[in-house]
Amino acid sequence: MKKEEIALRSDELSRQGPPKIPSFDWNNLYHRTSLMSCLVQGVYAMERDSQNNRRGSESLAPPWWESFNFTLIKELRDPIDGSIYGAVFQNLINYENHAPNSIVPPRYVIALRGTVISFPTYNDLMLNVRLPIEMLRRGGRSQQAIEEIRSIVVDHGNTNVWITGHSLGAALALLAGKNMAMSGLFVEAYIFNPPIALIPLKHYSQYETLNSLYRVSRDIFKAGAAKMLDLDEGHESPQYKNLASWRPHLFVNQSDPVCAEYIANINHIVNMTEAGFGKISSLASGYSVRSMLFGKGKDWWSSSSPDHLHFLPSVFMMVNSTESSIFYHNHGIHQWWNATLQNFTGFDSY
Repeated sequence: MKKEEIALRSDELSRQGPPKIPSFDWNNLYHRTSLMSCLVQGVYAMERDSQNNRRGSESLAPPWWESFNFTLIKELRDPIDGSIYGAVFQNLINYENHAPNSIVPPRYVIALRGTVISFPTYNDLMLNVRLPIEMLRRGGRSQQAIEEIRSIVVDHGNTNVWITGHSLGAALALLAGKNMAMSGLFVEAYIFNPPIALIPLKHYSQYETLNSLYRVSRDIFKAGAAKMLDLDEGHESPQYKNLASWRPHLFVNQSDPVCAEYIANINHIVNMTEAGFGKISSLASGYSVRSMLFGKGKDWWSSSSPDHLHFLPSVFMMVNSTESSIFYHNHGIHQWWNATLQNFTGFDSY
């Protein structure tokens, strides 16, 4: 099957979408996950609609949000290549009728797609290059996304706005969410398959003892360097305390090399804490070698911290433990509206 045909099939809600939810329950995490992942898929479909000149009744994107009673109110376009990388959706439900003990539904959801490999979306690849060196914030799309999200949150209130993203879009959503959280604006976030700037050790070495030894050595080195450079004061800052109060929902697949190290990293921190070395691990996790060498010293917390995406003091994580050798199955957004994936596990990382 040609790449274009695969993309077409994945954009059709009737072929690839989730099972119909007869009565949507906002307290049901699977229902919320299905909604948020479908809104992200809607953004993917919007860009491919644009590339393939699918308009009007031929558009495949609208059913992805209309089936959940949402409407599109704004497209987010890349300032460099003009591609659609995100969208703002409005919830059309009657707020007066939602159950009194229910989670308050969002009035607006901002969804950000991941990488689409094509010439019209060439800036996707440029932004992906910035991820391993933790310089995503310097991209034009990143600045635009942060400003757009913050503006909507300020206008409508942080409890009325949720954010979600997949892959590159997950990184942008984390960047914006952390940026706001550090200033005291906490938004509900659903982050799917976010890239991590750490080596996925398990995918290269099956020797867990050696992997653990490497992580411990890395922590000792970074914690020691932070002490020598007087960077440890950042953990007492208001920005850190604010960030520690934000708890995004993180969705990762253990077979996906893009995000799998989140699992090992959080398990490592839990193990270090249980062994009595929590302070070392907490201090080390807040910094990258790059930020130590090229950051702004004690001002690091006010500028560079959001770029260190995997530093999340508190996180609710869902792990897809299904094993597959196919990258699309491990990294694709479609896995998160699968009705069989209801094994949600919560972790407080630090």
